[in-house]
Amino acid sequence: MPSRRERANAIRALSMDAVQKANSGHPGAPMGMADIAEVLWRDYLKHNPHNPQWIDRDRFVLSNGHGSMLSYALLHLTGYALSIEDLQDFRQLHSKTPGHPEYGHTVGVETTTGPLGQGIANAVGMALAEKVMAEQFNRVGHEIIDHYTYVFLGDGCMMEGISHEVCSLAGTLGLSKLIAFYDDNGISIDGEVHGWFTDDTPARFEAYGWQVIRNVDGHDADEVKTAIDTARKSDQPTLICCKTVIGFGSPNKQGKEDCHGAALGVEEVALTRANLGWQHPPFEVPADIYAEWDAKEAGSKVEGDWDRRFAAYAKTHPELAVELKRRMAGELPEDFAEKASAFVREVAQKGESIASRKASQNCLNAFGPLLPELFGGSADLTGSNLTLWKGCKPVVQEDATGNYLYYGVREFGMSAIMNGIALHGGLIPYGATFLVFMEYARNAIRMSALMKLRVIYIFTHDSIGLGEDGPTHQPIEQLANLRLTPGLDTWRPADTMEAAVAWKHAVERRDGPSALVFSRQNLPFHLRDDETEAAISRGGYILKDCMGEPELILIATGSEVGLAMQASMRLSEMGRRVRVVSMPCTSVFEAQSAAYRQQVLPRTGARIAIEAAHADYWYKYVGLDGRVIGMTTFGESAPAGQLFEHFGFTVDNIVATAQELLRANG
Repeated sequence: MPSRRERANAIRALSMDAVQKANSGHPGAPMGMADIAEVLWRDYLKHNPHNPQWIDRDRFVLSNGHGSMLSYALLHLTGYALSIEDLQDFRQLHSKTPGHPEYGHTVGVETTTGPLGQGIANAVGMALAEKVMAEQFNRVGHEIIDHYTYVFLGDGCMMEGISHEVCSLAGTLGLSKLIAFYDDNGISIDGEVHGWFTDDTPARFEAYGWQVIRNVDGHDADEVKTAIDTARKSDQPTLICCKTVIGFGSPNKQGKEDCHGAALGVEEVALTRANLGWQHPPFEVPADIYAEWDAKEAGSKVEGDWDRRFAAYAKTHPELAVELKRRMAGELPEDFAEKASAFVREVAQKGESIASRKASQNCLNAFGPLLPELFGGSADLTGSNLTLWKGCKPVVQEDATGNYLYYGVREFGMSAIMNGIALHGGLIPYGATFLVFMEYARNAIRMSALMKLRVIYIFTHDSIGLGEDGPTHQPIEQLANLRLTPGLDTWRPADTMEAAVAWKHAVERRDGPSALVFSRQNLPFHLRDDETEAAISRGGYILKDCMGEPELILIATGSEVGLAMQASMRLSEMGRRVRVVSMPCTSVFEAQSAAYRQQVLPRTGARIAIEAAHADYWYKYVGLDGRVIGMTTFGESAPAGQLFEHFGFTVDNIVATAQELLRANG
């Protein structure tokens, strides 16, 4: 029977061979963490290669995602649908083994990692979701949700500030089924980290409220196994600090930065084979080692045991069983669409002129009771973002049956945790902050879009209309930034009805995240016909039209739609044919048919876009000969009304700009 070291060496060999063949990659981390991975995956990890989406599987996250060959080797060896040819295609175009692990691209990969620190943040979200779902669904004698989240992370993840945000919160929440392995090899790309990273990391995590297991030899299977056993008994999250040698087995490069981010080289690979006693050609693993790694039979058995327990659960608690399966499948209640549309009609009938952030809260009060999977939060701005609705119950360490989390001032951490919650399944996360502070969360939002996750971002205080807090808090370029993110739907509603449609669209969307951008100040309600919900749901539509072909089209979003409507009435009185187009979501509008887009924005006629945000984005709609009334500088500190006048967001300025443009067009 192959020894533990021989089984771990299979990971090392496959990793260095794949990186060498690609002449690109990071062999050091997989070679250094192979012994830890062998113990975890063979002795503890609960999973089934035949069913990678099994509800009660353990989650494994490689936060130091540059070591992706570790994951690929493990998935291949344990029997997932990842062939040796796939490993040979490492880092090649359209391969199943890209440079960093990608969720939805490679079977068995639980999250996309690479931006350091976000993997551990996703893992916190997964562990949080497990705790919430377990308390919502488990009953005495029926532990249906009962799994661990294991995460590997390195020095780089520890240096990234997000690790502080999320690990601090994980300790506060007592996420006892979160077990992290710190690959303490002392090396990063620039060399030995003692020149720039001298934190007492174990003490730091103890201060967070974690159980910390120090000084584990990451190449001693018995020590690793003892540490995992200890971790699984704790009522705290656990950090296992593993001392490892990066590039373990490489005679000339182990322990050095040389093996961190580059192939070992043909000669060094040969020397490493000899040093490890691995006498097999590249990409060849002996049958007896494959047999030791194969997890298909054991995985099918453990899932089969769970299936029998779930059948007993379904017999005793049939409604809970049906609800759990619905939620884990990501399906909405059957009557949601009908009831949500009824709410939209009710909003239209009320015709309230309120701040769109308040309209958002009204949506939560309407949709929340329909969606037990809705899981909200705010980055310490609950009272300003208005994310708390009547049915909210906070999640705390002692009671995780609730549906709302006070994230504290952790915009980045909140967003990456929401990604983990969405990846786990069973909950639809939404979280909020001021629009300007989306910058702190920027990369996590990008990762939501890259992974096509159902995550809902709420951004309030959406413009210079914020007022006296001044330019540090007034967003300018943020809307353009969000709109330029592939796969992210960014909604900026003009009133209560657009807010309701935006919320409905975000909840129903299953192929990506949504950003809902709301005002602090009150916005006027706009009268529409009975077909307006369908029109709004197309992202852009004709809000007010003229007789015949328009000679001028005013395009606006959010609070500026009201200005456009007033200006159109003034221009109409002057005999001008003016159309007003409300454009709450440009990405959804651009997904419509060419015929529809042409109907809303015909090629003829002058165009003016109006938005209290960066002007440059709108030239794609008005053309270089059109006009944009927008921001080209930062804001100022003053009452909102004065700022709108100062920066030209007035009916008079729109009318003057329109007259100048129409004269220029003859």
